[in-house]
Amino acid sequence: MTVPTKSTTRSKSPGYRCAECGWTTVKWAGRCGECQAWGTVAEIGQVAARTQASSVSQPAPVITDVDASAATYRPTGVGELDRVLGGGLVPGAVILLAGEPGVGKSTLLLDVAARTARNGQTVLYVTGEESAAQVRLRADRIDALAETLHLTAETDLGMALGQVERIAPDLLIVDSVQTLSSAEVEGSAGGVTQVREVASSLINAAKKRNMTAILVGHVTKEGSIAGPRLLEHLVDVVCQFDGERHSRLRLMRAAKNRYGPTDEVGCFDLTETGIEGLADPSRLFVTPTKDPVSGTCITVTIEGRRPLLAEVQALVARSATSQPRRATSGLDSARTAMILAVLAARAKMDLTGMDTYVATVGGVRLAEPAVDLATALAIASAVLERPLPPQLVAYGEVGLAGEVRQVPEITRRINEAERLGFRYAVVPASPNGPGTLPNGFRVREVGTLSEALEAVFPNLG
Repeated sequence: MTVPTKSTTRSKSPGYRCAECGWTTVKWAGRCGECQAWGTVAEIGQVAARTQASSVSQPAPVITDVDASAATYRPTGVGELDRVLGGGLVPGAVILLAGEPGVGKSTLLLDVAARTARNGQTVLYVTGEESAAQVRLRADRIDALAETLHLTAETDLGMALGQVERIAPDLLIVDSVQTLSSAEVEGSAGGVTQVREVASSLINAAKKRNMTAILVGHVTKEGSIAGPRLLEHLVDVVCQFDGERHSRLRLMRAAKNRYGPTDEVGCFDLTETGIEGLADPSRLFVTPTKDPVSGTCITVTIEGRRPLLAEVQALVARSATSQPRRATSGLDSARTAMILAVLAARAKMDLTGMDTYVATVGGVRLAEPAVDLATALAIASAVLERPLPPQLVAYGEVGLAGEVRQVPEITRRINEAERLGFRYAVVPASPNGPGTLPNGFRVREVGTLSEALEAVFPNLG
């Protein structure tokens, strides 16, 4: 008698994968066990058969035989955008531009579309958030009309790709990628599955046609780009557009760039008539005054590779409560509190029972440690009620021991200060000195915060 044995072959159950991070599991889960994202786990089906090699008509060419002229930059006409991109738009490149609502993404891209069309290229602008009439009104306001600029209001991916097939544009702008949806996959527009399908289809069309594509992306309340992380990996360039709601200044940074640098910053001025590039943004952040005022100090910060002059203001007043207030605007509150502690402990400056308010001018945000010295001098000037010497800039990192530490790009900071009319700088001491100085420019090197205070406030003791 033959005893039946249990079959050793088992049917493979469907697997599930997280669209955000790629985590896999044999059971469906509402939340990813790796990245903890909700609603990103979807069925991937049974294991597919191994892909067989296909015959090719000709072997891959040697890299030296590849024509690189097709990937040259084409300037957009917006100098600050070209600075961030590394020189302009590259044919076949896919750019993801993300930013908060109302920051000016659509206004900037409509201006870029018109400038590109006026240069003899064909542009297709796909809007899924506004009607064609609304976009036309904005184009009239910012003077962004051109004969070869095509405009369509679509939320269906198939219809948008059909317009691409018919018009064959050199530049495609999609505003935004979260508003398009494909009938081929499930889910609502803006969902993880839909965003992945829409982005993949648009990227394939751009690569196939050697067409530049700019995709507008939404951001979450945390400030990150909405949608699957895979979206940022698929595109060639990721740009972040930032700006304070109550300020005209807008800053663009490249978080990823396969064709250029990622340390450049573009500055823009958002006005009622559109958005313009700022080749010299420092003048927005420095208040011109005839008479010196206590509690102000000019510093030189580095945004990307660009030196930027900014003004730090401080106000110190007797507190009416038992708990003095510490308020900051445009500066890191924790770092400002540290500087107040260093002034009290190392410079013997009495701040007991004093409300302290520290802010920047023009709404600019300063996060570089090189701003520490200017912040300390501005607070000291407010406490002593003595203005700093005119035409003075200061920069340097302040440590807890009261030392002033070195910062990079010393020569570039000094040259920018001299260009805008400043003649005196208080900087960290360097073993090699400040280097070659412009004619008539003086530098005072300091090693501690006490030395810096003595340099700008003689006879302080």
